[in-house]
Amino acid sequence: MSRLNPLAVSALALLAERPMHPYEMYQLMLQRREDRVVKVSAGSLYRAVERLAADGDIAESGVEREGNRPERTVYTITASGRDALRSTLEQMLGEFVNEFPEFPVAIGEAHNLPPERVADLLDERAARIRDFADLLDTGLRHIAAKGVARYRVLNVHYTRAMVAAELDWLERTIAELRDGELTWAAPEQLAAASADPIRT
Repeated sequence: MSRLNPLAVSALALLAERPMHPYEMYQLMLQRREDRVVKVSAGSLYRAVERLAADGDIAESGVEREGNRPERTVYTITASGRDALRSTLEQMLGEFVNEFPEFPVAIGEAHNLPPERVADLLDERAARIRDFADLLDTGLRHIAAKGVARYRVLNVHYTRAMVAAELDWLERTIAELRDGELTWAAPEQLAAASADPIRT
């Protein structure tokens, strides 16, 4: 059984809750802020639904119409879709996959900029992360007030923990850069020295 991509997993998980049409699925993903963990647009979700239907993981279960709006096809998850969802979740949960994010590349090459500039840029990143953390905290308070079970929003709790860990690392690194504990030569000096072999 082939492994589903994250958007297909999210789509199947929604249909595992109840039958719905793609527009409702998209609105629910936005309402739950799942667009912060899965790259999704209305078009990409519709394409994912079409693919899942073609693969037999979901099936049409009816048509809805509200007022003068066009008819919307309602889908339901099939037995093979439930199997695909379980199989993919087991792989995603148990395996470690390096997803090659940009930030580790940038921080690994930060010595190509002056240390003080790197400190300023990391400070800007930290400010944005604090804003994101505040947004997550607001969301978690709202979720708690609505009585949503924690198991349904483990992804939000995980994201909040990862944000806290990155913020801690950023604050310590910024402090080291600003007090001179962490520093390096100017980029032009590094270029001159790059002909020397790396000593391990």
